[in-house]
Amino acid sequence: MAEKEFRTDLQWETIRGQVPSKANLYLAVPDSAGGRRIIKDERVRDYERSFAQQCQIYKDRHISRPFNLHAVVYESTWSYDIDNSLKTVLDCMQYVGAISNDNLCISISARKVIDPNNPRVMYAIEELEPRLL
Repeated sequence: MAEKEFRTDLQWETIRGQVPSKANLYLAVPDSAGGRRIIKDERVRDYERSFAQQCQIYKDRHISRPFNLHAVVYESTWSYDIDNSLKTVLDCMQYVGAISNDNLCISISARKVIDPNNPRVMYAIEELEPRLL
């Protein structure tokens, strides 16, 4: 997607780095009660920290109403799944306080592009008025 195709009425933010696939980087480990709990792989934690450092436009907005997510995910190879990348991006948006809860996302418009030299995600949040739902 050429940058000229981005909706100009939205604020686009770019986060550099390969988005790790959420599905492959969460581990089930035993907990103290004899059950299992899910923990994040260190690569996910590293990406969250990097996302938080880079996020300037949406950080601490605490969007708490329904929204549409618009995203272009520039992956380093074809081996990454866009749906798992988007789950990670939504989690990171919640982690930095851009959104109050990722369950408020009602629509995702996304495209995957391969850029082995500059993996990144460009995203915009379109807040929706309650009357438009």
